[in-house]
Amino acid sequence: MTPNKEMDNNKRTDVNELGEFGLIDHLTENIVLQQSSSIRGVGDDAAVLDSGQQYTLVTTDLLVEGIHFDLAYTPLKHLGYKAVVVNLSDIYAMNGVPQQITVGLAISNRYSVEALEELYSGMLLACELYGVDLVGGDTTSSPRGMTLSITAIGKCEKNAVALRSGARPGDIICVTGNLGAAYLGLQILEREKSIYSESPQIQPELSGFEYLIERILKPEARKDAVAWFEQNNVIPTSMIDISDGLASEIIHLCKQSGTGALIEESKVPLHPLTEQTAIQFNLDPITCALHGGEDYELLFTVAPSDFEAIRYMPDVFVIGEMKDPRAGIALVTTGGQYHAITAQGWNHFKS
Repeated sequence: MTPNKEMDNNKRTDVNELGEFGLIDHLTENIVLQQSSSIRGVGDDAAVLDSGQQYTLVTTDLLVEGIHFDLAYTPLKHLGYKAVVVNLSDIYAMNGVPQQITVGLAISNRYSVEALEELYSGMLLACELYGVDLVGGDTTSSPRGMTLSITAIGKCEKNAVALRSGARPGDIICVTGNLGAAYLGLQILEREKSIYSESPQIQPELSGFEYLIERILKPEARKDAVAWFEQNNVIPTSMIDISDGLASEIIHLCKQSGTGALIEESKVPLHPLTEQTAIQFNLDPITCALHGGEDYELLFTVAPSDFEAIRYMPDVFVIGEMKDPRAGIALVTTGGQYHAITAQGWNHFKS
């Protein structure tokens, strides 16, 4: 073995250098799909498999205690509910309908049977409300904490699947609901946790922030949007759910579609309480919307020919337009200034 090869073999690259998305790109760049039924693999919200007359959609999300959730302020029932919903959101982001889930659970011995019953009650409630069956999984022990992995399986008509790669310059950029609320809810919970750790006799001050706290602890997936698309014969040219912030998600769409994008700051939907609370925390509300994440709204594009239909879609806002890739990905402020959009979402590998 030559010295250079020895050096290469001994090289150690910290995952922090790549970040979550960079690591995924690095580990999956050599994947080659071998089965003719594997239509789409890594790179979308769910894998797309040909199952005959329809596509089958499959997605998996992993939740790790201390990274994705803090049981100091997350009730186990809420955790179970959220774990299911965030996976269903990925299926809806493909313009599909979820049907089944499986659950993988690793727990330490500090969890009682009653605690796990509470966790499962949240998962089963989500299954009931979204019409999904829990059909299997695996449970094992862990040296510490809890790790929860859920796989969601859904279906989609072949001519209606919404990939991240279908947008074209001129397409209209839309978003459901409002953005940044979940991030502000998290800031409130972290603030109260910090106060409690220093002064346990002080009760949490959560009054008036219920909406923001619910957005972080008990999000909902936008099945209503997918139902509207079907009822009104509208097929998004691309779509993604907003788990890492608007900035990260529009970059994903542009990268996969080979486009640029222009988003208007004045059109990004913000709840009044989000704006008020952001100011209290000395944060810019638009920054919370761009980089906060965990909103689980849908970011999608439609062809200009569908603009009239989208105007009447409930709780949906037109926020910009896809551009030629040479235009880059930018935000135009209320003052008319243009700023390049960069991803600044959470890096799960940072301690």
